Amino acid sequence: MSFQVDWQKNPLIAAVAQDSTSKEVLMLAWMDQEALHLTLETGFAHYFSRSKQRIWKKGESSGHTQEVVDIRLDCDSDAVVMLVKQEGVACHTGRKSCFYQDLKTNTEASKPEVNVEEIYSIVNRVYETIESRKTSSPESSYVAKLMSKGENSILKKVVEEAGEFSFAVKDSDAKEIIYEATDLLFHTLVALSFSNISPDRIRQELARREGLSGIEEKKGRGK
Repeated sequence: MSFQVDWQKNPLIAAVAQDSTSKEVLMLAWMDQEALHLTLETGFAHYFSRSKQRIWKKGESSGHTQEVVDIRLDCDSDAVVMLVKQEGVACHTGRKSCFYQDLKTNTEASKPEVNVEEIYSIVNRVYETIESRKTSSPESSYVAKLMSKGENSILKKVVEEAGEFSFAVKDSDAKEIIYEATDLLFHTLVALSFSNISPDRIRQELARREGLSGIEEKKGRGK
């Protein structure tokens, strides 16, 4: 008997990673056909990131890989569970499992086991913090308050910060240039989060343009 994923339902399937020894659920992510193929071929978990819009190997930047011991398809042929040997931790917060928030008690069930500052760049950490604040109370979170006001308010702040940055450069004030550039970057990350676009996609685009002249690059876009 041959088992096959039903890709006709959806180009992405849910993939649950479970510790092969403790059976603790570590994380849930998504796979497309290529990610599943790479997982089966290499023996290490690969996923498709909806925010980054690319294939990524678990642990590609952190070293916290998942060696697949077993992989099983569900009865509807549109989701898989993998038993894995987790190297390090599964969650980008530094916790062993992504499922650490207890809804009944509104507390965190575990504390970070690793220092994520040693693994991820400051831009990634700020973006992930912005992502986590989306669902916070607008009374206690600036990000949540800004998000609740919608697209126009977010874009107004981006334009405002861009203007202040420009004036700082015009005034040749190094300290203000740094302050305003930081404010502009932060609010740009808020706008990216609002649009569900990871800063990783900006890095991908910069990598694509590397070595191209501005004129050549614009011609490639038909502009």
